[in-house]
Amino acid sequence: MADSNIMAMVGAFIAVSIMLGIGVQILGNSVQDCSALTGYNVTVPADSTGWAGQCETTNTQAQSAYSLLIIVIIVIAAVVILAVVRMLA
Repeated sequence: MADSNIMAMVGAFIAVSIMLGIGVQILGNSVQDCSALTGYNVTVPADSTGWAGQCETTNTQAQSAYSLLIIVIIVIAAVVILAVVRMLA
């Protein structure tokens, strides 16, 4: 019985890791094109003002948020490891 639970947890972890990995790759690299907005700074896009500045800020925040999803994988891995150790003890 413990073997089937361990395999289920390992399978769930692998499935969640793959889904999050694909999601991070797709969504983490998707940004808006801010170059057509007024106030866009061609030389240093981070120095854009107005709507273009807000667009650049939103792009940066979105990329940061998706890069933090790795923490979810680490937490799930920790839970799986603790559950496996508890079952084996």
